[in-house]
Amino acid sequence: MKLIGIVGTNSNQSTNRKLLQFIQKYFSDRADIEICEIKNLPAFNEPEDKTAPIGIKELSEKIGQADGVIISTPEYDHSVPAALKSVLEWLSYTTRPLIDKPVMITGASHGALGSSRAQSHLRQILDSPEIKARIMPSSEFLLGHSLQAFDEQGHLIDQDKIAELKEVFGEFLSFVERTNQLAKERRTIKEHHKKFSWEQI
Repeated sequence: MKLIGIVGTNSNQSTNRKLLQFIQKYFSDRADIEICEIKNLPAFNEPEDKTAPIGIKELSEKIGQADGVIISTPEYDHSVPAALKSVLEWLSYTTRPLIDKPVMITGASHGALGSSRAQSHLRQILDSPEIKARIMPSSEFLLGHSLQAFDEQGHLIDQDKIAELKEVFGEFLSFVERTNQLAKERRTIKEHHKKFSWEQI
């Protein structure tokens, strides 16, 4: 299974990057996960021709080719970082690669709540009519006190959090398979309807 992991911040020191790197290594036998950065992407400016910058096009192509997406977001002022919101605005305004794409949300924060409010906002954004992603329901992975959560090799220290992550990740793989199968069946039905003609009846 091919997955894309998006670091949801432009910070160079983000523990969300560490979390995605841990997921990439720990689950390497279950999925091929490519980590994508957004820190060098331009701010959304609503161009009249609706043409995406090169970096956005490249990210969009990777999302389109992936079976699913993992977004790991910190929490800034009770919401997602402006850089992540900007990228999602670019994608929704131009290429729209997240339509029907299975998405898992994770988050790490320095405080105790583990980006819970940011994750809630991100769900609302991804569920908007312009994005229409398929967010894994009733499941979230929150990593609080993230500055103390990793050892020098980048491994999660808390075994209970690792067990929790294993459960959530396993659920996501199943969600990806089912969601993509339903999307495939729906596309087949739509194609059948496009070919419909009263002359054939």
